[in-house]
Amino acid sequence: YGAKIRAPHALVMTFLFKSGSLREKLKAIAQATYAHSRNLAYFVFTYKGLMAAQSQLQGKKIPFHSFLAACIGGWLVFGENNPINSQIIMYLLSRILFGLSRLAVEKGYIPQPRQDPFPLVAALVWGTVLWLFEYHRDTLQPSLQSSMTYLYEDSEVWHDLSDFLIYNKRTDSK
Repeated sequence: YGAKIRAPHALVMTFLFKSGSLREKLKAIAQATYAHSRNLAYFVFTYKGLMAAQSQLQGKKIPFHSFLAACIGGWLVFGENNPINSQIIMYLLSRILFGLSRLAVEKGYIPQPRQDPFPLVAALVWGTVLWLFEYHRDTLQPSLQSSMTYLYEDSEVWHDLSDFLIYNKRTDSK
């Protein structure tokens, strides 16, 4: 699963934003794919092992078991701050925020919105990220900085149509 998810992403990001030879780029793609796949496999093994151990010790499965097993697995497997783990954690965080929002409505902690809140969330997310990019860029994850630099700064200079189809930073002079 990790290879299925990471390989296409690494391929696109590497060829868009990394410099180096074809061999170096392919090596970077393979390393990112391997790290993602390995971490997911280690986490699943750890989580499922801890779930089985807790269930065996207490004679039944209780909801707290999943939280505890995942916390331990998250600490052990994803606790190192590196680009792969960082991206996985950010992906999960965004899904958690949406899930907790839906759960809060479902449980009655907050009222059901009269209108779809998604347009407001979209506006706040984009407003915040562009403000951070413009005034506090170093607080953003490096791959997001690269993407935003490409979209909002590199796009201000172009040479011909190929800039929009391939990459708009020339290393050679025309």
